[in-house]
Amino acid sequence: MSDKYLKRGVSAKKEDVHKAISNISQGLYTNIFCKVFPDALGGDADWVNLMSSDGSGTKSIIAYLYWKETGDSSVFRGIGQDALVMNLDDMACVGAIDKFLFTSIINRNKHRIPGEIIKEIIDGTQEYIEKLNSYGLEIIYTGGETADVGDVVRTISVDASMVARMKKSDIIQTGNIKAGQIIVGLASYGNCVYENGYNSGMGSNGLTSARHDLLSSHYISYPESIESLVDTSVQYTGNHKLTDKVYQDITLGKLILSPTMSYTPILKRIFNEIGREKLDSIVHCTGGGASKVLHFVDKVKIVKDHYLPIPFLFDFIQKESQTDWKEMFQVFNMGTRLEIYIENELIANEIIAISKSFGIDAQIMGRVEESNITEVLVHHNNAEYTYRK
Repeated sequence: MSDKYLKRGVSAKKEDVHKAISNISQGLYTNIFCKVFPDALGGDADWVNLMSSDGSGTKSIIAYLYWKETGDSSVFRGIGQDALVMNLDDMACVGAIDKFLFTSIINRNKHRIPGEIIKEIIDGTQEYIEKLNSYGLEIIYTGGETADVGDVVRTISVDASMVARMKKSDIIQTGNIKAGQIIVGLASYGNCVYENGYNSGMGSNGLTSARHDLLSSHYISYPESIESLVDTSVQYTGNHKLTDKVYQDITLGKLILSPTMSYTPILKRIFNEIGREKLDSIVHCTGGGASKVLHFVDKVKIVKDHYLPIPFLFDFIQKESQTDWKEMFQVFNMGTRLEIYIENELIANEIIAISKSFGIDAQIMGRVEESNITEVLVHHNNAEYTYRK
């Protein structure tokens, strides 16, 4: 990773985190997208319990700045959706597709974050849950914790946890990736039928990089949005304000704040119409982007040589920041946030057709090859980028 990225106190690989949790139980399976445990809730040997915890990251800072500049508190509505989807879609990769319990954890600085913002986050979360439930997901919003911790949090953080219970035989193990499979990529951007307009594909990863690379020194006037220990040479080095209209009359702020779109309605239909047994693995390309899959494979070469078109926002970030393309593909999802690994092209075409019926583009983007080492090869603009464990 570049020195600039590391100076900002972030890491795409989170090596120290993985080391810290190395002694914690991995549950029933390793190489899988969320923790799976014996059925403590039901006591049935044929069932399992799933647990996931995640959040919106520093995206809430973008919402905070946009609200301070415009007075529009509705920009926080999607932040709860981000926290929900970052958990929900990880669990869907394992095969969970209905009957979820969801709880939110909101920590705020009450001096800066009024109650109206909390209401926007909670209402936005409930609205999206109701929308997903109309597709048969059965998510129960159990409430959560909202804490005033101004001595700890400068603005606001929005996190969440989810629990599900499912049949053990329905589990999809990410570690099933092997040579001979092909990869179908599903777009993170576009005009999905269950989203409110165009989604830039931003998701909830890479926000620290995007914020400082795109926004101008004007935002230094909000010291609560900056970690004081971060080198000033990498703080707000861009040329733009959040209110600048940069794409199809959409402001930069609204593009970055496009909420993380869930693939669960698409996956539910794929499971029902094609059958989960025909899907070898599903990878949610969040932290780590194109290299995310390295966590789940061993001694194979993952070749991604037909990426979906890179959407405007990621291309804009690269041009404005002059970030190396290799780093871009490791920090951001680059417009492809879900990968499905399968055995044959007929199944691939069925998956693509289902995804497109929801307004989400999809295509065969690569393959898995035999190898003596573990690596991902990304082809883009006549260049090749290699990522290894």
